[in-house]
Amino acid sequence: MSKKFLDNTMAQKLRNKEPVSAAWAQLGSNLSAEILAEAGFNVLVIDMEHSPVHLLSLISMIQATKGTDCVPFVRAPWNDMVWIKQILDSGAYGIHIPYVSTSEEAEYAVRSCKYSPSGFRGIASSHRAVNYSLNKAEYFKRANDDIIVMVAIETPEGVKNIKEIASVPGIDGIFIGPSDLSTSMGYLVNPSEPEVQAAIKKIEEEVSKTDKFLATIAPNFEAAEKLYERGYSLIYMMSDVTDLANLASTTVSKFNKYEGKSRQVESI
Repeated sequence: MSKKFLDNTMAQKLRNKEPVSAAWAQLGSNLSAEILAEAGFNVLVIDMEHSPVHLLSLISMIQATKGTDCVPFVRAPWNDMVWIKQILDSGAYGIHIPYVSTSEEAEYAVRSCKYSPSGFRGIASSHRAVNYSLNKAEYFKRANDDIIVMVAIETPEGVKNIKEIASVPGIDGIFIGPSDLSTSMGYLVNPSEPEVQAAIKKIEEEVSKTDKFLATIAPNFEAAEKLYERGYSLIYMMSDVTDLANLASTTVSKFNKYEGKSRQVESI
């Protein structure tokens, strides 16, 4: 067999608050997922909240990381025990749970990710995470400890309750979703607003007092580097969708300028 499930190298780095690189996989393509994994990102975050990814494509995208040192995390569609169970059964090493705003919701997220007695995740011996029954004893022994549980703060209520949320046992990381947070605060996709920046700073300060790591997104490495310096550990700094779209748009724009100059020369 290749690398066993639950290589906890990245989990330990995150729990030590070390810098870890990540990329979004949002196209629903196992090929783009494989490219990002082969490129050397530490974590591939497969998005099931805002992408066309379904369970079978999720599995093929997770499989695309095999043979690399990149580990698969998944953003769940919602804080729902059924979705979380199916995602973890597919072999995710970590889970990103959106829109967590209270300690009760955080506790529910943790319990959805953990086998009894720590939670109520359903148990089976046939799914991919246990190597289709070939590795079930080790997986069942390690899953509760080695799977990363990260919750996203994206509402004013979540900011208000951040101290209590960050104190919930079993939560490993706090993700700040700047666009959703700003929008829920009344500033449509505008995290630069002073009120939003103040909310983000409050989250950063409260999380820094705990053993939880901080995570967020950045448009590129230059922006990510500044966030690492501010104490973040996990930063999603690339997307197979938006970076391809930006590159395509930039390339076409350059061609259009060239074409315009060429027409001017022909008209002389």
